Amino acid sequence: MTRIIASLSDISQPYDALLCDLWGCLHNGVKAYPDAVAALQQFRAKGGKVLLLTNAPRPATFVITSFDRLGVPRDAWDGVVSSGDAAQDAMFAGAVGHKVWHLGPDKDDGFFTNIPTEWADAPPIERVPLEQADGIVCTGPFDEMTETPDDYRARFLMAKTLGLPMLCANPDLVVDMGDRRIYCAGALAALYEEMGGQVLYFGKPHPPIYDLARRRLAAMGGVDEGRVLAIGDGINTDIAGAQGEGFDSVFVTAGIAADHFGPGADHPDPTRLNDWLAAHHQNPTYAISLLR
Repeated sequence: MTRIIASLSDISQPYDALLCDLWGCLHNGVKAYPDAVAALQQFRAKGGKVLLLTNAPRPATFVITSFDRLGVPRDAWDGVVSSGDAAQDAMFAGAVGHKVWHLGPDKDDGFFTNIPTEWADAPPIERVPLEQADGIVCTGPFDEMTETPDDYRARFLMAKTLGLPMLCANPDLVVDMGDRRIYCAGALAALYEEMGGQVLYFGKPHPPIYDLARRRLAAMGGVDEGRVLAIGDGINTDIAGAQGEGFDSVFVTAGIAADHFGPGADHPDPTRLNDWLAAHHQNPTYAISLLR
């Protein structure tokens, strides 16, 4: 049964590295959570490694540039691996062709323009209109503040008719930006699959992002996989991914699923929590209301 804990320090001693989610755990898209920052700083001060593992559909360099705005200090982490990193590798390898329709906001342009060194000599990726594309690269809605997946049914019908595969650069369905819930690329990809389209996923809970995380940990000096702890608020992404990879995990209950565990974000009801986890066929090692 999942053990509810009060703080990360209660159980951190056996672990050498954390794979920590960002949105809903370390920040809410507007500002960092001070207690979460302090928890990561304390873990690092004792010699642990912190790898921030996010389903953001942008390369890690662009994720890092947002930290000053959000208030995430440099001494709270050792490295960042994003869904965008793993998805970029697949795109430049030609997973959905080299003429692609980009479904996503302008802020994700770096996914195409920031070419990793190892792909500098690869055939170029050309962004084209849907009817000219070999495939789709989805990083989110064009307007994440107003649009829903249903706004794309007509275009997805055309894409399916054309037989276009979709590369989904962020498997998350929704995130909370401050007090507003917005749709992510994963919700669009789920609709495309429901309509019969083919989708390739590269963020949590799928293996490519964890393969990349392992390579980054190895570059930091290597970590025993039995001493890695994953932290996240996404039951079908962070926790399912950790379970599939054999990592212990901490489920943050006051994140995206907070409404399921009773009133008061700081005190999840144990019965509601365990019933909900059983219904989702997940068994995180630990649960905590907020990362602290």
